[in-house]
Amino acid sequence: MDISTLCIHGSDDTSHNTGSVTVPIYQTATFVHPAVGQSTGYDYSRVQNPTREQLEKIVAKLEGGADALAFSSGMAAITVMMELFRIGDHIIASADLYGGSIRLFHSISEKNGIIFDFVDRMDSSNVNSYIKPETKAIFIETPSNPMMQVTDLFAISKVAKENNLLLIVDNTFLTPYFQNPIDLGADIVVHSGTKYLSGHNDTLAGFLVVRTAELSEKLRFIYKTIGACLAPFDSWLIIRGIKTLAIRMEKQQENAIRLAIWLMEQPKVKKVFYPGLNTHPDYDISIKQARGFGAMISFEVDSNETAIRMLERVNLALYAESLGGVETLITYPMLQTHADVDQTEREKKGINDKLLRLSVGLESIDDIIDDLAQALS
Repeated sequence: MDISTLCIHGSDDTSHNTGSVTVPIYQTATFVHPAVGQSTGYDYSRVQNPTREQLEKIVAKLEGGADALAFSSGMAAITVMMELFRIGDHIIASADLYGGSIRLFHSISEKNGIIFDFVDRMDSSNVNSYIKPETKAIFIETPSNPMMQVTDLFAISKVAKENNLLLIVDNTFLTPYFQNPIDLGADIVVHSGTKYLSGHNDTLAGFLVVRTAELSEKLRFIYKTIGACLAPFDSWLIIRGIKTLAIRMEKQQENAIRLAIWLMEQPKVKKVFYPGLNTHPDYDISIKQARGFGAMISFEVDSNETAIRMLERVNLALYAESLGGVETLITYPMLQTHADVDQTEREKKGINDKLLRLSVGLESIDDIIDDLAQALS
């Protein structure tokens, strides 16, 4: 089945006989047992809920995984995943990561005895040099946030398999519509469902999609124990959002390509980071492993004053955190997504006071360009 069709019909629910076109919202905390020692398959919504179950089925299908688990946020998903590891375990991670992931790893995971090495460029030779007996996993964002670095997942998955390591890939920016890391060798795929899967900036969600039943069993035990599950109504909102995922991703990417080209032509814009530009250093890798480039653009302007002026003068583009919704959002990473990252570490990555990040929405691209043009002038 084509992925566009799967987005719409992958959540078709045959567990009831009402004829409802949409999945019902089972807004309940608990379920009645038919008799002693018997269950309907649902006992308590922290463990499983029919609405959430339908959402998990469609996300697993879209990513080609054995199972998917839906969480109350993307960070909740990563937090639960980190419980797979023990004191002294070592993880190799992309240096360019969402600031919330960096904060979690430094402030929580390291406190719990997990050791990290953050690698600037996730190529196979670089990664190999960091592997030690205690290494258990490789954690990657691709494209990365906010510098849009693309990792060759074929090459890294080969390294992971040769060294018996878990390969974990955050696929939030491209979604399963444009990229399927499990097909490329990943063991666990992470999503902030708040972003493109929801698509409307109206709810929080997170996902872990796993390659094997063994990983599913381990994570579901942690999941029910910690209780960071997605609520029924939020599950329904994400199901609704996924129905339009294909058409949204195509249009937002179309807008992003035009906007990236326009930004390249602006005198006050000094650098544009977008994998869909053939000048991007990782363009060929993107072509090889993904079906698209997404709709996230970062760019560096000529001065801090220009950056501040843009943020204060935009009208159509909204100065706000997050990404992936129908509205175009502009973000100042150094003060927002990466505010908790050490300044020296942040600037080493290129996240300085001149860097801005755009999540390109569904508005007319001419209107978006006009708005940014007046803000840049």
